[in-house]
Amino acid sequence: MDCVFCNIVEGKLPAKKVFENDRVLAFHDIQPAAPVHILFIPKKHVPTMNDVTDFADITAIHQAIQQVAKELGVAESGYRIINNCNADSGQVVFHLHYHMLAGEKLGPLNA
Repeated sequence: MDCVFCNIVEGKLPAKKVFENDRVLAFHDIQPAAPVHILFIPKKHVPTMNDVTDFADITAIHQAIQQVAKELGVAESGYRIINNCNADSGQVVFHLHYHMLAGEKLGPLNA
């Protein structure tokens, strides 16, 4: 398997990390869509939200998002969390991940 996020977890590819524990890795997106754009991934390979079987990973990701938002000073002003599931949603890397966008007033969603 040639998963870019698995390669980051394994240290084969560089990333500007902001958080890491035994379950979760968080790092800056290389194509930011906001002044603060952090990706949160489980360390084990899970292709999409539909494939989650260990919901402790989801809890750990959300706890990491809260912590990083506080550390980066955006918890009070606000942030957006996005998870795309499968191709029609726009998922490009098929390793479960959340985007945290912050650092400016974000426009409305197109939903």
